[in-house]
Amino acid sequence: MRKNFGAKPLSYPQPVFIIATYGEDGTPDAMNAAWGGISEMNEISMCLSAGHKTVKNILKRRAFTVSMADADHVVACDYVGIVSGNKVTDKFAKAGFHATKSDFVDAPLIDELAVAIECKLKDYDPDTCILRGEIVNVSVDERVLDENGKVNVAKAAPIIFDPFNNDYLRVGEKVGNAFSDGKQLK
Repeated sequence: MRKNFGAKPLSYPQPVFIIATYGEDGTPDAMNAAWGGISEMNEISMCLSAGHKTVKNILKRRAFTVSMADADHVVACDYVGIVSGNKVTDKFAKAGFHATKSDFVDAPLIDELAVAIECKLKDYDPDTCILRGEIVNVSVDERVLDENGKVNVAKAAPIIFDPFNNDYLRVGEKVGNAFSDGKQLK
């Protein structure tokens, strides 16, 4: 037997993206977003309403970064999602975040979050709230790399959003090999 939840945005996994921009005065800003993902080989798409300060900054600067929230910074990552940059102008700093300017786009990298996608704005539709960015670089802090230069997911400790229970869950247990395990059924 199945339980019906209706037409709602409930799925697994939902990323916890922390989107960072610079404001008009150069102050870093960040927001938390779960409704998004990779939509093309070099494109990320997200559903972001026009009222967010971060969206206004993206439209002005035409650039942003998308960092993966992690288990070590869950409080700060949640904070930038529940407090509006339109009301709290220094929420980036209050979250305990520090910024380093991206070498690729006019947006900040969040020093505390190890994995980031650096993007140029492709387009934004305020009617559907769909924002698309061109991925120009993915940067990873060396602290989460293994001895072979690959990302160690245990060190990166990314989290996902559980919309059924309003929880954050840590990602990390390997259960198979992509593009390989299915060959057993050929």
